[in-house]
Amino acid sequence: MSGSIDNKHALNYNVLMKMSTRKLILILAAATVICLAVYFAYVLLAPKGATAVIYIDGEEYKRIDLSTAGKPYEITIETEFGSNTVLVEPGAISVSSADCPDKICVHQGRLTHAGVPIICMPHRIVIQIEGDKVDAWS
Repeated sequence: MSGSIDNKHALNYNVLMKMSTRKLILILAAATVICLAVYFAYVLLAPKGATAVIYIDGEEYKRIDLSTAGKPYEITIETEFGSNTVLVEPGAISVSSADCPDKICVHQGRLTHAGVPIICMPHRIVIQIEGDKVDAWS
């Protein structure tokens, strides 16, 4: 009789594991869909800016209209803190090279819309794109 109890418990355990696996898969799928939706909403609904602003040590250095940039060109910024090369392309701006030790500004990639700026802390340079303000209530 004890053998049938073990089989009964084994059967319940298997059924329970199958249900837990299904629930886990559904939860992971739902989380993936939510993350993708948030990402695409950020990318598609983020304000599109046309003006990049470069600041050095908190002071505005240069404004660049990215919508009128024809061919890509570079701007070399030499300061007492170091040197950065900024790449301006139609609709985008990035730091292509820098002589700072960590090069985080180079690894940040291209800015194409308002949001997260490129920051080079050792050289005290901030590059951001100004865009239209988004009203979260509309």
